[in-house]
Amino acid sequence: MYDTFKTYLSSELATIESAGLYKNERIIVSPQGTAIQVADGKEVLNFCANNYLGLSNHKILKAAAAKALETHGYGMSSVRFICGTQDLHKRLEAEIARFFGMEDSILYAACFDANGGVFEPLLTEEDAIISDSLNHASIIDGVRLCKAQRYRYANADMKDLETQLQAAQKQRFRLIVTDGVFSMDGNVAPLDKIYNLATKYDAIIMVDESHSAGVVGKTGRGVTELFQLKGKVEIITGTLGKAFGGAIGGFTTGRKEIIDMLRQRSRPYLFSNSIPPMVAAAGIEMFKMIDETNELQDRLHENTTYFVKKMKEMGFDIKPTESAICAVMLYDARLAQEIAEMMLQEGIYVVGFYYPVVPKDQARIRVQLSAAHTREQLDLCLRAFEKAGKIKGIIN
Repeated sequence: MYDTFKTYLSSELATIESAGLYKNERIIVSPQGTAIQVADGKEVLNFCANNYLGLSNHKILKAAAAKALETHGYGMSSVRFICGTQDLHKRLEAEIARFFGMEDSILYAACFDANGGVFEPLLTEEDAIISDSLNHASIIDGVRLCKAQRYRYANADMKDLETQLQAAQKQRFRLIVTDGVFSMDGNVAPLDKIYNLATKYDAIIMVDESHSAGVVGKTGRGVTELFQLKGKVEIITGTLGKAFGGAIGGFTTGRKEIIDMLRQRSRPYLFSNSIPPMVAAAGIEMFKMIDETNELQDRLHENTTYFVKKMKEMGFDIKPTESAICAVMLYDARLAQEIAEMMLQEGIYVVGFYYPVVPKDQARIRVQLSAAHTREQLDLCLRAFEKAGKIKGIIN
């Protein structure tokens, strides 16, 4: 049978490639950072990592991880409720809850697992999930695993959200779920308005802070801080794999009873190994660093404001953003890949995004800024965009 299946797969792959949608991975042979070395030995400036605070190769986090490797070992070889819980895991969970102003937290291997494991243990067919249309794939998949009734509202459209909440009044419990920052566009969910509607229509709120934690808000507490709602939503999910050190691991933090139920019934938690001790130890140290100074957040906000302003002045079509994501709209998938390749030739590492990662005819290059980028590096990236944009006739 595989010969037939192979023919089918080969045909599908050829179709993807001919449409200009084939994804090739570039190989990095250095630590993650603002300057990285790729497989051909060339050093390039990295503007496509989620390394928002520049912590992926930070010496303090590496030292904490190395120390834990000696004191707590390499891996857990078990799930949490059997013999996979160390003091480091409990300390990190407490730090996460404190950081977000929540009551308790639970760790997962990734935020994809956190989102995949949050809905089904809490809701049944008697309940409703009202989800933003641009929510991350992990939320979409998590909702699919749950028997709750599904409602969807247009991205950040509060009139549509209210319509869906009205339709969901016949259900027992209602859960509104939204990304804090929508990763492809960079816009922030209007959480203040969502909160008001949730209060009006008796709903609870879940926010995925993966691209907003460490980034949005004066001290990086995310959209709940931005809208002065810290501790007021019921569920927050997030990751350690972006601003918070860039390694691995996800979490859900929220009301105590919710976290208790997830420990009892969340399948990705019950059937997956604990995160490695060294990751937990580095995470604990990371939260200490963020508590001690706001320097990294301030620098990130400054870099983002500068870069977006300069790109708009050059004439590029930039999505409105309140995050560290700058979506440079090109609309055509081939053009996005061609621009990305031209940028690489100029020593700038960016990636074109196109269907199915974004909707058809909405191709773009997503530039991600970091606190670690210097002004000189930002200017080099800007000059490369200007050169490529003029050659392709995107800007004058």
